[in-house]
Amino acid sequence: MAALSKSIPHSCYEIGHTWHPRCYRAVLHITQGALAESLRIYGTLYLIAAILRKRKLDYYLHKLLPEILQSTSFLTANGALYVACFCILRKILGKFYFWSPGFGAALPASYMAILIERKSRRGLLTIYMANQATETLFRMAVARGAITPLRHGEVLLFCMTAALFMFFFRCKDGLKGFTYSALKFIVGKEEIPTHSFSPEAAFSKTDRKIKHYEKILQPMNILTLTKKLMDKVCKHGPRHRCCKHYGDNCISYCIKGFIRMFSIGYLIQCCLRIPSTFRHLFTEPSRLLSLFYNKENFRLGAFLGSFVSIYKGTSCFLRWVRNLDDELHALVAGCLAGISMMFYKSTTISMYLASKLVETIYFKGIEAGKVPYFPHADSIIYAISTSICFQAAVMEVQNLRPSYWKFLLRLTKGRFALMNRKVLDVFGTEASKNFKDFTPKLDPRYTVVPPELPLELS
Repeated sequence: MAALSKSIPHSCYEIGHTWHPRCYRAVLHITQGALAESLRIYGTLYLIAAILRKRKLDYYLHKLLPEILQSTSFLTANGALYVACFCILRKILGKFYFWSPGFGAALPASYMAILIERKSRRGLLTIYMANQATETLFRMAVARGAITPLRHGEVLLFCMTAALFMFFFRCKDGLKGFTYSALKFIVGKEEIPTHSFSPEAAFSKTDRKIKHYEKILQPMNILTLTKKLMDKVCKHGPRHRCCKHYGDNCISYCIKGFIRMFSIGYLIQCCLRIPSTFRHLFTEPSRLLSLFYNKENFRLGAFLGSFVSIYKGTSCFLRWVRNLDDELHALVAGCLAGISMMFYKSTTISMYLASKLVETIYFKGIEAGKVPYFPHADSIIYAISTSICFQAAVMEVQNLRPSYWKFLLRLTKGRFALMNRKVLDVFGTEASKNFKDFTPKLDPRYTVVPPELPLELS
């Protein structure tokens, strides 16, 4: 608490926009850089999203560009308003306090910026930034010795989150929208209690498909025999009467689930590595092999594949043991399936899903009338979360998620790293820990404290 009352007399030029003494010029520089980066980010994002969603021509002609420009304006404003509030707050207070260059300046800037963005996207941005802020606060607490990190803590968090998500998935009207569709794609519609296929319809449909393939593959004896063998293996085996995977027995049902999601995870990781691989293809041709044989590709595949197979296997096992199909089975199956994160540990995934779960429970509470609805809660949470991250970016970059720090550098064209953090070391957060070799070259005509003099706290 003592650090909150400390202050330093430096100007906004000496601490913040050290590359130019004029505040308005600094704001223009940040605006220019943020505008270019925002256009690149949202232009690519919205275009890919439109292609994947198979948007019609009318969307491309009338809606795509306005949506890109609106989101671009939001992100650009967030960066430009931060610098403006940074300077205004210094002029109002007459000095810098521990909280003012980061949290104090980012709070009004972030709130004003999020109001520019479309309402449909504010919830997603809020979850993303709340996730970032929570992880940042955790890192700060660990750095101060207030919290001891738990070994495999991200796996434990994922187990609990997966258990509750799968329980809501199994319940009627438990999940809606993208979350429901994503889980349905991952684990399959067979695990939904309201599965509409009857055993007879499923078998007749399967038999028709087999006869159709037999006609097509009649000359190809090897393929025909293989197909028949696979069908016999899958169909003739133990399957509980409550299980809805009518075309497979329980064993082949789990194996097929693993193979399907392992393939998807492997291909996703390969696609993510394509840009970096082809960039060095002509200088280092051997990198092409690493695209397919990198262990990261297999780790993501193993994570997704084992999650699905463990969940399905546990669900089938509990149906056999209890002789009924119950939504509570999803709690046990989801928790055990969460152990699959040992193959692909990710604090980011665990924290994001936990934040999404809190949002889901909150809205369910509102629907049930148990929790009050707070207007503009998403905008307020976004502003507070972003302010926490900016506080860390100014005062203790070492406790900020590296990917988010790189994003801030891209957005400001590297100017966020030009802050005079050596002066901020007096607050005791080791602000210059990652910037030991950097000292800004300031124009003495615009400085309040001569750079060569030692700093005294007021």
